Amino acid sequence: MMGYGYGMGAGGWIAMTIFWVALITLIVWGVSRARPAGSGGGADSTPPRGGARDGATGTAEDILDRRFAAGELDEDTYRSMRATLRSSPTTRTESR
Repeated sequence: MMGYGYGMGAGGWIAMTIFWVALITLIVWGVSRARPAGSGGGADSTPPRGGARDGATGTAEDILDRRFAAGELDEDTYRSMRATLRSSPTTRTESR
């Protein structure tokens, strides 16, 4: 009687392990690339006190310009906020 052989051997096990690790890595990479950059929701998604997220600091007008350029604001909202900023007094006290 003949047996079923010796299986796939060490080379087969190594190749199968490499294949599955590469496949899982490819799936994780693909899912992470498919998600929008700003999505999150974890503890890091809230801006720190006194500053903006991702080091985006500057004057209020700079931040407004960046948000408009990124498409977060429509043109009417942008113009309204810009006019409000320009008409407001520039004296502001911050506690540090």
